[in-house]
Amino acid sequence: MTESPPQDSVQYVPILIAGSSSAGLACAAQASRYNIPFLILEKNPGPLEIGQADGVQCRTVEILGYLGKGPEILKEGCWIKEVAFWKDGGAPADEEGGEEGDGESREVGREGEDEGRIGKRGGRRLKRVSVSPDTAPGTSHMPHVILNQARINGLLAEAIQESRKGTEHEKTDFVEYGCEVLDVQIDRNLVDGPEAYPVTVKALKNGQERIYKAQYVFGADGAHSKVRKALGIQMLGDTTNRVWGVVDTYPRTSFPDIRKKCFLSSQAGSIVVIPREGGSLVRFYIELPPETHAKDVSLEGLERVAKEVFSPYEMDFTDVFWWSAYSIGQRQAERFDMERRIFLAGDAAHTHSPKAGQGMNVSLQDGWGFGWKVGMVVSGLASPRLMETYVLEREKVATDLIEFDRYWSTLVSKKHQGRESELELSEGFDKSRAYTAGITAQYEDSVITSAATSKHELAKKVVVGLRLPSTPLTRMADAKPMHLSEGMPADSRWRILVFGGDISQSALADKLNRLGEYLKSPKSPISLFTPPSSDIDSVIETLVLLSGKRHAADYTDIHPYFWPTTGKHRLRNLYKIFYDDEAYWEYGTMQMHAYEFYGVDPAVGAIVIVRPDQHVSKIVGLEDHIEISDFFGGFMLRPANAALGKTELRS
Repeated sequence: MTESPPQDSVQYVPILIAGSSSAGLACAAQASRYNIPFLILEKNPGPLEIGQADGVQCRTVEILGYLGKGPEILKEGCWIKEVAFWKDGGAPADEEGGEEGDGESREVGREGEDEGRIGKRGGRRLKRVSVSPDTAPGTSHMPHVILNQARINGLLAEAIQESRKGTEHEKTDFVEYGCEVLDVQIDRNLVDGPEAYPVTVKALKNGQERIYKAQYVFGADGAHSKVRKALGIQMLGDTTNRVWGVVDTYPRTSFPDIRKKCFLSSQAGSIVVIPREGGSLVRFYIELPPETHAKDVSLEGLERVAKEVFSPYEMDFTDVFWWSAYSIGQRQAERFDMERRIFLAGDAAHTHSPKAGQGMNVSLQDGWGFGWKVGMVVSGLASPRLMETYVLEREKVATDLIEFDRYWSTLVSKKHQGRESELELSEGFDKSRAYTAGITAQYEDSVITSAATSKHELAKKVVVGLRLPSTPLTRMADAKPMHLSEGMPADSRWRILVFGGDISQSALADKLNRLGEYLKSPKSPISLFTPPSSDIDSVIETLVLLSGKRHAADYTDIHPYFWPTTGKHRLRNLYKIFYDDEAYWEYGTMQMHAYEFYGVDPAVGAIVIVRPDQHVSKIVGLEDHIEISDFFGGFMLRPANAALGKTELRS
């Protein structure tokens, strides 16, 4: 029996997040940068202890790096650098000149110049068909790693706590554990009020009903989402009759590629091998025979199939950390929002198989893309129309994910017969590497993305709508070699990246000086949209990337707007200017190639506007001042009560 709360116990919270999933925590990590109240309701009694997801794609590692958690994930995660593809050759072992049952493996020549390892025993053989890089060179400055979802969620929670230090929210719990959402209702008469709380959420904790009023609700509460069900939103799609088992185990095996990601295809079935963190743990995704029911699957049966697929190599599960079985299905919510006040994300909005390693990643990026938008709106920095872009962008990402999962699940489950098709899986993987790395999400034009009005010829290798890749630069202040990403952490700010060219040329120096005059002027978006009590770079930060020799210029040659006075002690911030020049590395000097990397002509220059989620909004020229004003004026609001914290110097 539940006890209803008195009316005066209603709790008002600007942003209410249902579920402490990766999506929910990523949303909170972004929103926390705006120093506004939010609360996560989590039905479980505590943080996730054992996560089912484990693959952390390059883009997700980039995001964690922007949150300051790069060192942890790079140290703790198992790096995936190479993928091996194995196939049951089908020929008797003695046809290869060996004795049946000898259990040995050897390197033999294959057609062409490659060599494959063959294991043979009992009249059949398992052959390595090919080996590929996991991600193509140049894909990202971060690797693909394997790390348990519970640890990923822990890193997100740490980032939230760190962002709240020194604020009035520092000692306030941001997750209410053991609190399950019961119902969600919306008052449509209030949805257009910018400061209204139109959403009512009923929840249950310790047998007591709680009532919350929210401006925005983010439903990240999983595949059985109470938020989605309360809104009557259906999941569309289907479930196949293909069943896979998944096992985290410490295998005793003679299989030579056990510490690589592998795809095995044989007469006995298909297996995906994922080496886990710690050096010994391995995850197996095991295909089961048609018409298998997930509820009938046993651990003993999974080990038996694994032995058959890996034969002639030894394979024993010495200790099992976790296992399960699932049916492959692809479903997507028929809509992602209600009245632009309640939004769905993660498994509440899209479900699919886990083999492509996309679930946790796409879900986390849902939250990443939502958190900064709702933060800007609630803090009064942006118009509520900004919320429309979440649905525009993430619905398409989910649709693409479902289509890819159908393709990939079918491909992995195929029984490859004959020499002509045995490389189909490896070729399909090669074609899909950019997608599985998480870098192909290109957002369509909206109030915050403008490919149609961009001058693409000024930055030929920068794609509007995609995330901006990072490349090494040399910081002018201290000659520190560093990735651009290190100079633009996830701290809620927009960036204006100014490729000023070689300012030893008077024409480019004049353009940069005029740009500085414009950006400090009362009519610039910097002046119009920065709260009066905040640092000049607290909403929109300008970074300058110069070419030429850094010793040929001094700060006095650069407009003072680009090295402004900021922070508690009101010091000049010298950390905003970089050079595409050589730097000192551990093994000698290294010449940077940022202008070439981004396709910018040093004799012309460019301006690239970058969103708080690192996606590119627009490309303009150094003298396109009006275009800059028009872009930010399309969605930002002049501050009334908005006030962000002061920024500090970053080293």
